[in-house]
Amino acid sequence: MSRRDRARSRLLCFPYNSPDEITIQQSGGKEALLHLPPERRGWDAGGHFSPFFANRFHYTNHMKLHLRLAIVVVSAALFAVLPSLAVADEGPLDPSQPKGQTSDEIIKRFAAKEAEFKEARDQYTYRQSVIVETVDGDTITGKYQEVFDVLFDDQGKRLENVVFAPESTLENGGISMSPEDLDDIRHRLPFVLTTEEIPEYNILYIGQQQEDELHCYVFDIAPKEIVGKKRYFQGRIWVDDRDFQIVKTSGKTVPDIRKKRGQENLFPKFITWREQIDGKYWFPTYTKADDILHFSLQDVHIREIIKYEDYKRFGSNVKITYDGKEIPKADQGKK
Repeated sequence: MSRRDRARSRLLCFPYNSPDEITIQQSGGKEALLHLPPERRGWDAGGHFSPFFANRFHYTNHMKLHLRLAIVVVSAALFAVLPSLAVADEGPLDPSQPKGQTSDEIIKRFAAKEAEFKEARDQYTYRQSVIVETVDGDTITGKYQEVFDVLFDDQGKRLENVVFAPESTLENGGISMSPEDLDDIRHRLPFVLTTEEIPEYNILYIGQQQEDELHCYVFDIAPKEIVGKKRYFQGRIWVDDRDFQIVKTSGKTVPDIRKKRGQENLFPKFITWREQIDGKYWFPTYTKADDILHFSLQDVHIREIIKYEDYKRFGSNVKITYDGKEIPKADQGKK
């Protein structure tokens, strides 16, 4: 099996059981209509459920993270958020330095590729599906689900078309969604680290590791500082040693937000896997989270799955490049 095909099978083999979804066995301008549940749920100081005193956690329109641990003090150790979600066919971490090039040279190469990837993905249509569940033991207490297509209108303007969005019951689990949650799901779970963004982060080379058939360089990253209300990623990335693109991300968005009057927005750890779609770019195809959010008054266990499917190159006049060369349209959008 080729590297690409092998990687594709890897991305589809991670375990997750969702009652109304799938069970996967572990192995080796139009405006988008966003459905936001009322942000009015939680427990009050007396331990009683109140619609006005809410624990609010960050989630984005397509909520598919299995929230597992949501407190990260950004001012603490830079790389405190290290991956803890085990995956299949992951080799031991080799701390040896790369051969033939420095870690700084690798960072420069993959950041340039990430810039190309970001521009290319903006010219693709795809379907994104989100499931978020609150869990108490083996019982699912609340659920948010949404499926939407990322498309272009006849003027070439990018838009989102919601195709499935049943009423959310997450409030039964004591949480609700905030605008930050929706924005994170769309823009930060499929994390991109371009040349322009490199100066914002501390990047530490950790070693090399095998991810199925992919040999990867591993880096821990954390924001140098939190500027205003801007949100960042903190965690670990795996960079393929052949294509010099990020193929896996594990960490969380930061900072968590705690305001007066008990308002809290906490964020889960997640893992995002990418798949090579057109033979050149590694696009995100699967995000998973399973975390416990530690609110001041109680813990909330959340699970989330996000899928990005049916990538298709939009037929516009925008050029897509790879290594500085334009990709012929006949070769774009091929899996």
